[in-house]
Amino acid sequence: MSDKVKYVLTVILSFILVLLLISNVFGQEPMGSLKGNVYNLTTKEPLAGSTIILLNTKLGATTDIDGKFSVQNIPVGNYNLEIRSVGFETQIKTDINVRPERITQVDIELKEAIIETQGVTISAGYFNDEDENNLSVTSFNAEEIKRSPGSMGDVSRILLALPSVSKVSDENNDLVVRGGSPAENGFYIDGFPIPNINHFPSIGSTGGPIGILNVDFIDNFNFLTSGFSSSYGDKLSSVVDIKYRDGNKEEIDLQADLNWAGFGGGAEGPLPGKSGSWMVSFKRSYLDFFQKAAGMGMLIRYGDAQAKVTYDLNKNHKISLLEIFADDYEKFDRDDAIDQGSSYFGLIKNYQNTGGISWRALWSKDFYSTTNLSISTQSFKNDFDKVSNGDKYYVSDNLEHSVYLKNINYIQLNRQNKFEAGLDINYSYGNYDYTRFSDTNRLGGVDPIYKVERKIQPQRYGGFLTYILSPFDRLTFNLGLRLDYYDLNSTTKFSPRITLAYDLTDKIKLSANSGIFYQQLPMVLISQKDDFKKLENITAYHFGIGFEYLVTPNTKFTFEVYDKEYDKLPLAEQDPSICVMDGGLSSNSFGNYDELQSIGRGYTRGIELLIQKKLAEDFYGIVSGSYFRSRYKDYNGTWRDRMYDNKFILSFIGGYKPSRDWEFSLRWSYAGGIPYTPFDLDKSVQYKAGIIDENRINRERYPDYHSLNFRIDKKFFFSSQSIDIYLSVWNAYNRKNVTGYVWNVDKNEQKTVYQWSVMPIFGIEWEL
Repeated sequence: MSDKVKYVLTVILSFILVLLLISNVFGQEPMGSLKGNVYNLTTKEPLAGSTIILLNTKLGATTDIDGKFSVQNIPVGNYNLEIRSVGFETQIKTDINVRPERITQVDIELKEAIIETQGVTISAGYFNDEDENNLSVTSFNAEEIKRSPGSMGDVSRILLALPSVSKVSDENNDLVVRGGSPAENGFYIDGFPIPNINHFPSIGSTGGPIGILNVDFIDNFNFLTSGFSSSYGDKLSSVVDIKYRDGNKEEIDLQADLNWAGFGGGAEGPLPGKSGSWMVSFKRSYLDFFQKAAGMGMLIRYGDAQAKVTYDLNKNHKISLLEIFADDYEKFDRDDAIDQGSSYFGLIKNYQNTGGISWRALWSKDFYSTTNLSISTQSFKNDFDKVSNGDKYYVSDNLEHSVYLKNINYIQLNRQNKFEAGLDINYSYGNYDYTRFSDTNRLGGVDPIYKVERKIQPQRYGGFLTYILSPFDRLTFNLGLRLDYYDLNSTTKFSPRITLAYDLTDKIKLSANSGIFYQQLPMVLISQKDDFKKLENITAYHFGIGFEYLVTPNTKFTFEVYDKEYDKLPLAEQDPSICVMDGGLSSNSFGNYDELQSIGRGYTRGIELLIQKKLAEDFYGIVSGSYFRSRYKDYNGTWRDRMYDNKFILSFIGGYKPSRDWEFSLRWSYAGGIPYTPFDLDKSVQYKAGIIDENRINRERYPDYHSLNFRIDKKFFFSSQSIDIYLSVWNAYNRKNVTGYVWNVDKNEQKTVYQWSVMPIFGIEWEL
């Protein structure tokens, strides 16, 4: 056992001992309360007479004529709610956190039961189908995100435990979904598109090392991977649909946070007259304070702020405002770059902002609409020098804007026939000013200076229609039609999508989906040459078959077989073996090209299984596994493995909650090594740079990845406050997982760069 592991074990044992001593001193029995609303999922109408029961207690309530309920004098802790209403599927909502002298707001949406009943309720249990338009859906709530080991409360990192997502690196949370580039994912919060939910974002893509979202704002989110609804356009691989909760409409609540990387706080409360609510939060890292004090060459600083305001115009109309801002700064010197295996050093300055307004209108008991308008801005400034000789390598000052308008109308003719129709308009503006100076490329040639000064203004106009038909009790049929016009390349794309779901029994469901999806190339790639505006949109054809078995009311087994076929991938003659879109990872760029052609093809085919157990009593967990192959046909017509092709992935997340005060959880992941191209050692020594072996493109694989993370939580409850102290250990047995092989220019030899070693992480959340 290494000294580092022994040290971490000592810290953990000391941490547990101190918490045990403290808990013996501060024993309390404070109370909290619940308030909320129950709605019809399809029409958003309030449901009067619904029954709410706190499971394993004698507490409960019934909704009034406006669908509102209230439960008072609840001992603090974590509860599961059972919600019943005649004619609707009974739902169990987990992880309801009751806090001292606080009002916990809970909004519930019930799905209508297709089967006609006379005073009988139909049970959906812990896995209610909140999204009728999408079949390949995995859902999480805020508590599941916060307590997941190895996630740091990051939405993207908990998704890395799912079978659809390739394992790339600990350092970044790029989502590679069923073989697709991170640029192919869409993120939405309350219907607003968010270009990137990470600090230090990748231009043109969606990855980054640290999430910016405040997990305490999240009510739940859905992860959609295959055949997703026609209401989502211009994305090929996945949609992460996040729902923020509303703030407290009764009282002002405060919170302070402190962890290993930074500090933050938040507040929420009612608008005047209790006509709505507001929430605000901020976060700021403090690593730069220690780095300056220690005289280190590296400085890292990041921060974010977000807010949501909801105003009820009346009982049928509601206005919501959303604001999310993030700012990043990093400076690192030559020695830092060598340690990290980077070929350059310098300065990174980024910021991003999304602000929007939403209007939800209930026009009748069977018809409602939502309209969203948002503006997003991303700024990327970089100034890098070469590690090899100190010469200038790359300078950029890039700015991207996007204005987004979307209207969706939901109409229910009857329980068997429903429609969703609408339109979306996306106006984008990119101002690119960057220079990549002359340098030796990976093939051993010398790239001349590459300078771009260009503005582009892509526009996209889309319309969509989804028909949801339930002709009899157990069958649901969704037909989606989407039409998009892209003005940059003057093309119109028609995207039909179809899904079928059949409940073979009360516990077994069969499903199938198919669809066509289109996406325009990233603006930063299009900006390189005027001719690139005419490149074809990438096309993906989705096919999937699924089997779902409800093992118990709180445990579900899912098995899927899928095929995703790519067409019109961009390829370059100057580097004929490369898959251009694979450059969308946080650690890479898309590259710079003099010419591109939309002639590439590719595929990802695989099988996935997922067992998900909700926290019904004291244990919860996820077991997932997948086997897949992801390949592409290069410029010369040779089929090659894509750089995300793990082949197989296994993952386990489990947790034990013996009491309201303590929680223990762990996460173990195993993944096959991803492909890489080895260096031609003789040429690399000759050129004093990393030159690849062109005869072995993606033919080697890194060692298999595996890692264990675990976490301990201890909560302290006081008369009107609570404190949550946690300790998490990443890579607990200190596995030396390989990030990659780089060329050390100082020693003129190959160097192995490793992912994170064993790393303890602490945090404190104080609710005032």
